[in-house]
Amino acid sequence: MKRTSARLADGREILYYDTDGGAARAHPDTRPLGASATASTSEVRRDPLLGDAVVIASHRQARTYHPPADQCPLCPSTEGRASEIPAPDYEVAVFENRFPSLAGDTGRCEVICFTPDHLTSFAELDEERAALVLAAWTDRSAALSAHDGVRQVYCFENRGAEIGVTLAHPHGQIYAFPFVTPRTTRMLATVAAHRERTGRNLFDEVLADERADGSRIVVEGEHWTAFVPYAARWPYEVHLYPHRRVPDLPALGDAARAEFPRVYLDLLRRFDRLFDRPAPTPYISAWHQAPSGEDRGDFALHLELFTVRRTADKLKYLAGTESGMEAYMNDVRPEDAAARLREVASR
Repeated sequence: MKRTSARLADGREILYYDTDGGAARAHPDTRPLGASATASTSEVRRDPLLGDAVVIASHRQARTYHPPADQCPLCPSTEGRASEIPAPDYEVAVFENRFPSLAGDTGRCEVICFTPDHLTSFAELDEERAALVLAAWTDRSAALSAHDGVRQVYCFENRGAEIGVTLAHPHGQIYAFPFVTPRTTRMLATVAAHRERTGRNLFDEVLADERADGSRIVVEGEHWTAFVPYAARWPYEVHLYPHRRVPDLPALGDAARAEFPRVYLDLLRRFDRLFDRPAPTPYISAWHQAPSGEDRGDFALHLELFTVRRTADKLKYLAGTESGMEAYMNDVRPEDAAARLREVASR
């Protein structure tokens, strides 16, 4: 893998990741941009009742919203049309978000573009490109975790207008939080209590129990297992675990790293076969990594993939019980969801 670093016209960093060491990517950004957004327009507030951190980022109201394909800011630049990516071509590109929720003292937000092809998706990438994306996720996780004040790095992809995506180009995001996120905080507390009570690791037990039961397994490789969780919150939700527990992406072993593209692409393609409709399935794909500093030993790196679609023509909305009380009501039995995902195996 080759990494090339450059700067955009407003000073933001852009990184190109290539499998070919000879690729030249450091093209100048010719746009007349002003200074980039800073943390002075964002703040982190603490909910006094729940203790959760909430980011206030009102400047994001002005961010780019559903541009036409010929004005996509994530496509490569062409003669007469400069985009966020100055190079005329790229494999994988990562750059600081122009409209960040977190910046400066409050963290950092990056955009990761998986391909220059506007009309494709992650599921349509080949294994070599998926491996390069994994290498970029890993590189950014290591680099951002080393920043002063960063407590947790979160790599994720939102796909589909139903999810709220405002740019159709295949891309994801990488957030460097100045706090440990509420979901991770709850996981850590549960895992610590289990260790105190039993002397065992809860993540290891969950994975072992799912592999032994088998009814919710979707894909099982030599180094990874994907399963629908016993108490799934979403109609179709899959958790992907490496068999050897590690705290984060940089700690993944070579064998697990090599197998990941095949397993992950298989999962994404199964999601696209779930419903009898031409449009791709909307989803959120989220890497859960251990926070920086303490409390890393018992945490298990894993990926959670889920869709808000429950049938071909119905969405799962987070309504009164979910949004109001965080009490999830799932319309699909997890064992049935796993059976359906096995049925639509990639061919």
